[in-house]
Amino acid sequence: MAGAGGTTQGADGATAGAGQDSCLTVTTEGLPEWLVPVATAVRTVEPGQLSRFLPPENGAGRQSAVLVLFGEGERGPELLLMERAGSLRSHAGQPSFPGGALDPEDGDQGTTGPLRAALREAQEETGLDPRGVQLFGVLPRLYIPVSGFVVTPVLGWWRSPSPVGVVDPGETARVFTVPVADLTDPANRATAVHPRGHRGPAFLVESALVWGFTAGVIDRILHFAGWERPWDTGKQVPLDWHA
Repeated sequence: MAGAGGTTQGADGATAGAGQDSCLTVTTEGLPEWLVPVATAVRTVEPGQLSRFLPPENGAGRQSAVLVLFGEGERGPELLLMERAGSLRSHAGQPSFPGGALDPEDGDQGTTGPLRAALREAQEETGLDPRGVQLFGVLPRLYIPVSGFVVTPVLGWWRSPSPVGVVDPGETARVFTVPVADLTDPANRATAVHPRGHRGPAFLVESALVWGFTAGVIDRILHFAGWERPWDTGKQVPLDWHA
């Protein structure tokens, strides 16, 4: 992953950029100061520090990637999220990062495949122009047991923002940004409780309940970047049986 001096590397530490489109370069060079704590945390965080759900050792699972895109809006630093269409088979109606499964043309999942997939899916789902995104880090691959996806979170800085919105209503219900200040506000934090007993962090922001994999990644980024504020973990939000 990218080093403090702007070293260019790809997913899982494999070199990227040589002979690749400039969008696939991973570098920390020129990041705004407020993003430096995130870039620093990405270099050292271990998979087990992010989630207890890690990719199966037998290699099972469908390889995928999400784009964790930081921008700067009217209220300061913000994250780009989308709400999945309610008609989808998997994770219907859930707020999430843009992303999806790797296609064969995305390339090797161990090098630039996740980078290309994260940008491609973000463009397909939100209309994002990848040329305005600077990739600055790649988190360890994580696992979503309910869907069988092995997910690589790819972190980006929205250096040159472009218009975004719903591209295909069959896949996406809405596209929105959330100020980091709202994500760190203790009043917007809670513990989501699934009917099956699973518990995890949740955020009540922008008229949405962000939970599951997406909330877990946000929670860990806030924690390891030193942005987390004390919040009431006893505040619970129940999920329904369709979640």
